[in-house]
Amino acid sequence: MNTARILTVFLILSGFAEVFAQASALPQQDTLSKFDKFNQKMERFFKYAPAPIITYSTEAGNTFGLAKFNLFHPSKKDSISKPSKLAEVFTVSTKGRVNISISNDLILKQNKYMILSYFNYKKTPEYILGIGNDVSLDDVEEVTVNRLKFATAAMRLVKENYYAGISLDFSDYYGIETDSNSFLIRESVSGLHGGTNVGVGLAGALDSRDNRYNAYKGALLLTTITFYPKFLGSRYEFTSVYVDARKYFNVWRKHVLAIQATTTYTSGDVPFYDLALMGGEDRMRGYYKGALRDKVLFDTQVEYRMPIWNIFGLVTWVATGRVADSYRNMSLDGFWLSFGGGVRIRVDSENNTNLRFDMGFGPGGVSGFYFNFAEAF
Repeated sequence: MNTARILTVFLILSGFAEVFAQASALPQQDTLSKFDKFNQKMERFFKYAPAPIITYSTEAGNTFGLAKFNLFHPSKKDSISKPSKLAEVFTVSTKGRVNISISNDLILKQNKYMILSYFNYKKTPEYILGIGNDVSLDDVEEVTVNRLKFATAAMRLVKENYYAGISLDFSDYYGIETDSNSFLIRESVSGLHGGTNVGVGLAGALDSRDNRYNAYKGALLLTTITFYPKFLGSRYEFTSVYVDARKYFNVWRKHVLAIQATTTYTSGDVPFYDLALMGGEDRMRGYYKGALRDKVLFDTQVEYRMPIWNIFGLVTWVATGRVADSYRNMSLDGFWLSFGGGVRIRVDSENNTNLRFDMGFGPGGVSGFYFNFAEAF
């Protein structure tokens, strides 16, 4: 949860800054012409080349990496299906952090099939305040975790805009290191020694969005329920339920009001690393993901997205959320606050997809900087 002083350098920004400097001294017609030509070159760049990442934080040190994002159609004969996605991220830091992620959304057979997959390897400190909502920002402790994870959900269109199918989740946690006085040891918390989890379940999605990665209108309701039985090889036996509801309003021209609410419910012998985790780059931005955790989570956010000029846009949001050991104890007090804003740069005109830079904040010095492709939700 420590406040990070982050220095971010992206080659694309220097290119855009140069174009802006040239644009201010030229007639409007020439400015647009030269800018559009430059923008076409940058779109081709992002289509074939990864974007460089250079960041700094006190926890990670200097971090270097590459990020790649592509939208594509698996079949040239299928002109009806919405675009599929393939995204990759690779980063290493001077303090030993490693993160490798590959995710894809496959939309097939004229939108009849949807396959969502995620692979991740990470070796990174996790910053935990404890388990529960009544914790202090001053009680942060560092736990190093190695994780290998693969998750996928395969769904079929069963009626208009509604998909249903099955999900699979595999994860292996190992090499967990913590302070000898950690609450994980004092309270004999499940998961201290790591372990393998194998889960199977059901997945459903009601998706009427006009664009999966930058929606102007429509809605999404995504639900998964996953069981982790010991007979499949799981070290811990538990159940996890996740619900994600979103609604988009095109309030004026290309101005969009986006609303999201999510909840996570877990029961059984849940290891601390598979509890409901609050924070991250998509929800409750500013909070380190998992700093707050418990068996139940609820969060919601409202974001306003507006175009500024040409390929540039701005967003601002406010969010709130909390965790608890049960829904019965999910009282209205104790909700944490997140707010912030960001810049959007369109990098795929054909599919109207943006590169995003967000800065999130919370009371008590909470902050976080995020770089990614596509919208947060």
